[in-house]
Amino acid sequence: MTTLEQGQAARIKKPTSRFMLAHPAHILAQGFGSGLSPVMPGTSGTLFAWLSFTMLSQRWPDFFTASHWALVILLSFVVGVWACEKTGRDLGVADHGSMVIDEIVAFWIVLLLLAPMSFKTQCWAFLWFRFFDMVKPPPIGYFDRHLKGGFGVMWDDIVAAFFTLLVFALWRNAIQ
Repeated sequence: MTTLEQGQAARIKKPTSRFMLAHPAHILAQGFGSGLSPVMPGTSGTLFAWLSFTMLSQRWPDFFTASHWALVILLSFVVGVWACEKTGRDLGVADHGSMVIDEIVAFWIVLLLLAPMSFKTQCWAFLWFRFFDMVKPPPIGYFDRHLKGGFGVMWDDIVAAFFTLLVFALWRNAIQ
């Protein structure tokens, strides 16, 4: 990476695995490589979230209980703010598309709060979350445009997770 002026990083349009491996913040922000996908990195990050949540919960069910997941999510949010701040600065783009820790943490929230659920329900949760994350209806779009830095990167996806959960709450209320 070249520096344009002191404190100003060069814009990196397409980060590589070499960039990702250059700093632990990059590895985390880029979702352990899922954000380097050349096609729809946010969707790849969400798929990584789904796979990791499922695998960790099945492999170590005594450790990955609901309360432990809540702690993991909270810590991941805090670390994600730092990782996105650092990675965005190094890329020269505050909310670069390759940074997907925001999708990962937000979709973990959806999976945790809807558990237990069928595979079909997980698929619907995935589709609704991706819809809200990509379309960014109000107030998601507002937060995306106005909150800056690592917190801003993370926060709009948390709101997208809330909207996803709201769809399920309304749907469950409608069928009862």
